[in-house]
Amino acid sequence: MANTITSCRILCSVMLLFFPVFSPLFYILYCVAGFTDMIDGVIARKTGSVSEFGSTLDSAADFVFITVCLIKLLPVLTISTQLWIWVGMIAVTKIINVISGYIVQKRLVVKHTVLNRITGAMLFILPLTVSAVDLKYSASIACAVASFAALQEGYLIRMGSHKQ
Repeated sequence: MANTITSCRILCSVMLLFFPVFSPLFYILYCVAGFTDMIDGVIARKTGSVSEFGSTLDSAADFVFITVCLIKLLPVLTISTQLWIWVGMIAVTKIINVISGYIVQKRLVVKHTVLNRITGAMLFILPLTVSAVDLKYSASIACAVASFAALQEGYLIRMGSHKQ
């Protein structure tokens, strides 16, 4: 059941491509995709159906959702050069984490830490708040949390910690 819910996130993400940004249908699909992200892991744990495949599918669904959101949102948002540099530094850190994880643990390592979850929630909320909060402030807070999350993730990966 959890994998079906995760698959729904992929479907909703792809459907976002066909609706105008910030339209009612865009918001509905966006929120449904976000909701599936919140409940799929909970359902997997409650039903005892946690699996390596489910974890990989969840990461793939997150990647599809994020990619589609970037495709749709970046053209309509005004983002400062400083913010782009910060995001780039976070991305480089995350890439180094993936490479380090493979070197240290001989497998793809994705840490679902509390800070990573908070970062995800903040990034999810960001498009819902652009009409009320200046992006430079909300994105700076999200980037600060994401920076700490990426550093923590790198530390845990390099130490070989299985702690989530």
